[in-house]
Amino acid sequence: MRAKSFSWPTALVLAAALLPSVAPAQTSVALKNQPPGGAVLGFLLTDGRAFFQGGTLKNWFTLTPDNTGSYVNGTWKRMAPLPLGYVPDAFASAVLADGRVVIAGGEYNHNLFSLTDLCAIYDPVANQWTSFAAPAGWDFIGDSPSAVLPDGRFLLGRKLDMRIAALDPTSLTWTELASTGKADFNAEEGWTLLPNGTILTYDVKNAPNAEIYNPATQVWSSVGSTVANLASPPAVASIKFDHGKMVYHPPGEVGPGILRPDGSFFATGGANKGLTYGKTAIYTPAATGGAGSWAAGPDFPAGDDAGDSFAALLPSGDVLVEGESGELYVFNGTTLTDTKIRTVNDAPLLVLPTGEVLVNGSFVYREAGAANPAWAPVITSAPSVLTPGSSYEITGRQFNGLSQAHAFGDELQTATNYPLLRITMTASGQVIYARTHDHSTMGVATGSTPVSTHFDVPASMPSGAASLQVVANGIASAAVAVTVQ
Repeated sequence: MRAKSFSWPTALVLAAALLPSVAPAQTSVALKNQPPGGAVLGFLLTDGRAFFQGGTLKNWFTLTPDNTGSYVNGTWKRMAPLPLGYVPDAFASAVLADGRVVIAGGEYNHNLFSLTDLCAIYDPVANQWTSFAAPAGWDFIGDSPSAVLPDGRFLLGRKLDMRIAALDPTSLTWTELASTGKADFNAEEGWTLLPNGTILTYDVKNAPNAEIYNPATQVWSSVGSTVANLASPPAVASIKFDHGKMVYHPPGEVGPGILRPDGSFFATGGANKGLTYGKTAIYTPAATGGAGSWAAGPDFPAGDDAGDSFAALLPSGDVLVEGESGELYVFNGTTLTDTKIRTVNDAPLLVLPTGEVLVNGSFVYREAGAANPAWAPVITSAPSVLTPGSSYEITGRQFNGLSQAHAFGDELQTATNYPLLRITMTASGQVIYARTHDHSTMGVATGSTPVSTHFDVPASMPSGAASLQVVANGIASAAVAVTVQ
């Protein structure tokens, strides 16, 4: 649930006023060009552009890096608006394996609490949104959890009950799946894709229980208690919708959860009843299968929590978490440290190919740490000669990164577990992203399994010697020499 007021011009002023960072271990740098009208939610397109829903909710914009690859010096451009009648806030969403962006539902539509069942998909090549139908019999979707499965299907949970459906990206048709064993309804929980293709969640209504869904068997199984209660109580007892004919009873809120490169999972929470701060928990999967184990993590400082907020995985493996106050914290596997960098409440986080995190569309966060080289994508086969306007296949390992890398308390999913392809011209240093699409998998932490993707060389690509890299979640592979002719 995202029942918060927006004042985007004010938000931008506040964000700028709070820069630069006063913390020595990290820095924050304001974008040269601020987002027109604000930035509510951002996706990373597979051609390297950042794609943002604007503050009016109707308009969408792209941020394109400059010819050196700098997003700080990038430029904004207004893109196609959503289909008529669909102006959602707080929806299920994802970037698909073919590079399109899908959004489904919305807690609000035209700023009215409606739990809309409208859906749309964006084609970045055609710059066009297209409406498509909700799952059959689903009158309401709202702010529902979702995830893209390794096989590319978009998995969606119905907010008001335990129902689940999978979208075929090619036909844009839904197949309803069983949800056997689910302990509570899907409302307000987030879904995290694990390396084995299952989905991990921690309940809100049934807190502190955690569950894992196996799409192959379509069965939920409990993986025990999160130890620390991560659910905050509801802000209101009930909300009427559907012209007053129906009533929704919010269960409360939890915070975002992030899978880390070591295989552990960091879960954050809202302020539980009677507390003025949020708690965290750490899940360690069992080495040989089974339920795994939970342990209490560090607490947020008094007066802050992460209920209904954003988190992102940094290239170093640390987790950047935004508190409800707008304060940014870093979890390093043991401690939760205040960076002393603050943005506005509910500011979106987006990991860029540079390894920076774009905050609120207005500044980038730069960490002091670096990625472990073992986490980088590895190219095993690539073309040595590229022709502008042509498409190619590239193969290797770990093209999807080790995590979805992004999370919100429930809705607003912006996972980036897919490969980007960056070409750098040797003579000029010009940086160009070639659009990737049709990845062989949308899994995470694929290890030694061979994977592949396709990429399109821009028709305007200059000729000459160049280097090519695959980038996933801000971590780049070793460069491969190519010639553009």
